[in-house]
Amino acid sequence: MPTVIQAQVRTPGGKNANRRLRKAGKIPAVVYGRGNPPIVVSVVPEEVQAILHSETGRNTIFSISVDGSEQNNAMVKAYQLDPVKGSLIHADFLQIAMDRLLELTVNVEITGEAEGVKLDGGIMDIVTREIQVECLPSDIPESIRVDVSHLKINDYIRVKNIQTDAKVRILSDPEVVIVTIVPPIKEEVPVEVAPEVAEPEVIKKGKVVEEGAEEEQKPKAPKPEPKQ
Repeated sequence: MPTVIQAQVRTPGGKNANRRLRKAGKIPAVVYGRGNPPIVVSVVPEEVQAILHSETGRNTIFSISVDGSEQNNAMVKAYQLDPVKGSLIHADFLQIAMDRLLELTVNVEITGEAEGVKLDGGIMDIVTREIQVECLPSDIPESIRVDVSHLKINDYIRVKNIQTDAKVRILSDPEVVIVTIVPPIKEEVPVEVAPEVAEPEVIKKGKVVEEGAEEEQKPKAPKPEPKQ
């Protein structure tokens, strides 16, 4: 990981200028802080990616120099990735003073195996994965560790239950839930439904007599014999 990022001042431009810059192996960036107006610069993306992929990630403190000027401590304030390729296409750097408090986001690291999971088959639900803290740059923690070993079914840990170094002050809402152990999901037993049986048709015995045919089927009366 580079300890110093060498940035070069650039002339602000539109999408075409930024596209040409990326083809040249650099990306647009902006440097803020220390009471100075923002400086529009270009940097080598691989150097920034090395910082982002380090153990401390965005909270890494490094040095930045603009056009060979004096090096200043800085952190990655924000960055943008290509939505398709996932490559780094823009970055913002915040120059910092080592004697001034910073507000920043720190990841939550879950440690231990909860009793409710190990013994009762519960499921651990991590509700909040990062919290806001305030501290000096030299006291930035790599993560906030939360031990869940003692948690049973339906137990939970809120922000106010977290123990941190005295040099780190938590700014997040104390009532926010960090992690909870929920009961195991019960599988529903399928209920067998008897297949519907069609009612048998009632077939009447005998021939079906069509309308108008009844009279034809009646025997005719014999003709009277002629008188002698």
